[in-house]
Amino acid sequence: MDISGLSLTELRRLQTRIEAEIRRRSDTARKELLKRMQKLAAEHGMSLADVLGQESEKPAAPARKTPPKALAQPARKAAKPASVIKFRHPENTAIGWTGHGRKPQWVIDWLAQGKALEDLRASTEAAA
Repeated sequence: MDISGLSLTELRRLQTRIEAEIRRRSDTARKELLKRMQKLAAEHGMSLADVLGQESEKPAAPARKTPPKALAQPARKAAKPASVIKFRHPENTAIGWTGHGRKPQWVIDWLAQGKALEDLRASTEAAA
């Protein structure tokens, strides 16, 4: 079959027909194989489920191209606990810093005055 003379539309139609035929033949082959396996197991006095070690004799579901919606969504990470405030602003105790990341300007100013960072440490009772 020479496909070089076909238009793009004709090629796409042909591709669709080919994919449908592949699916049909694959399903037919799977069903025939299942019947042959069941017959062979019966000849030995067993069911296919016995041979496969399964509880029921249901044929396996065909593979999906796309996963079900429940499986398609990425797993969510557990939420991180809120960071604990380790240092408080000397004048406004509502402002705090965890000690991680960039130092806030008020901490930089405090240290520039020659004062110790430990003087800004939040009390453990206030954190609880």
